[in-house]
Amino acid sequence: MKILLMEDDPVLGGIILDYLEHFYTVDRVFDSAEAIETLDGAHYDLLIFDVNVPGQSGIELLKDIRSYHDTTPAIIITAYEDTRHLKESFDAGAHDYIRKPFDLEELKLRIEKSKVLFRIEQDTRIVLSPTLSYSPRDKAVEGAGRRRILKPKEAKLLEYFLAHPHRIIPAEELIQNIWHYETMPTDATIRSHIRHLREIIGSEKITTQRGLGYRYE
Repeated sequence: MKILLMEDDPVLGGIILDYLEHFYTVDRVFDSAEAIETLDGAHYDLLIFDVNVPGQSGIELLKDIRSYHDTTPAIIITAYEDTRHLKESFDAGAHDYIRKPFDLEELKLRIEKSKVLFRIEQDTRIVLSPTLSYSPRDKAVEGAGRRRILKPKEAKLLEYFLAHPHRIIPAEELIQNIWHYETMPTDATIRSHIRHLREIIGSEKITTQRGLGYRYE
């Protein structure tokens, strides 16, 4: 996996680079102009952009990249804690958003998540069971002579479960990654979405771990 890291802080950038190079091929740039020049000459599997860098911000740069129909997964990192920058990041096309300070292991987990989500976005059909398949492009579950179109939140839930199989996922994690900056859902709302999703893909696919969260099998 090849990553482009844009971080102008010499200390933090160096720490992130040293850590990630144990697992990936990483090029590090300090500002948006250098990032643009680097992107012109190489292909990357993931972009990690800090918001506050010289020149264009990481969010503005990502927005420009998306205008050229580039769907490379992107993670925005920032010291901002307000929801405005969170909203702007996802509106610009970010796949994930992480606030400083963060654990390096958390960053690696988010990178691994981006790899799976990118695969989901590119697949035309994902096998859910011997009789069911899911089309990310159409947000449709097909099988047994039926085709069911998922509601937006149900599709996001299914894709998040597909990206994190066999792991207990707390409701708080689902809220953070699916609802983002929108009005926070109630527990009843989450249960309702999952109940409807179970009716479509099978109740045995998503199990409830009482007091802990949900698990996709």
